[in-house]
Amino acid sequence: MAGETQITIVGNLTADPELRFTANGAPVANFTVASTPRVFDRQTNEWRDGEAMFLSCSVWRKYAENVAESLFKGMQVIVQGRLKSRSYDNREGQRRTVFEIDVEEVGPALRFATAKVSKTTGGGGGGGGGSGWQSAPRQDGPSQGDSWSSSSSSDRQDRNRGGDDPWGQPSQSDEPPF
Repeated sequence: MAGETQITIVGNLTADPELRFTANGAPVANFTVASTPRVFDRQTNEWRDGEAMFLSCSVWRKYAENVAESLFKGMQVIVQGRLKSRSYDNREGQRRTVFEIDVEEVGPALRFATAKVSKTTGGGGGGGGGSGWQSAPRQDGPSQGDSWSSSSSSDRQDRNRGGDDPWGQPSQSDEPPF
């Protein structure tokens, strides 16, 4: 929608996503991301952690189920969505405002981790295009059955020649095949 604030954050999950169901049976996953900026202190010549920001996030429908199954406490994630503010009165009668993200896209950050992606059945849904793909984090190294990680680049090039893969076609040019 027009006028909504789009935000992208990178941070760590403070707990496993909590999957719940509405009275109508719609799944919703809630989780909190802690994003801590790092700043360079020129006086001490060291990196220091800034003040952590904790943002509540929610995702709906099949997407919520995929998130609850794929993401875990401590994982570094990238979250993109719409920033919303909500005000309420606490028990002492004081007015409070909180900021939350309605998630459009979320996934593991791969700077310090790997992930194995598998397609789900049912087509996804719930905001981010619903491609039906799901990311399952890989806690161990490359598996024996993972031909991409266990073979050399020349093996991959040989395997990709021919077929429907335009990138695998031998070419005399460095230009993309489109």
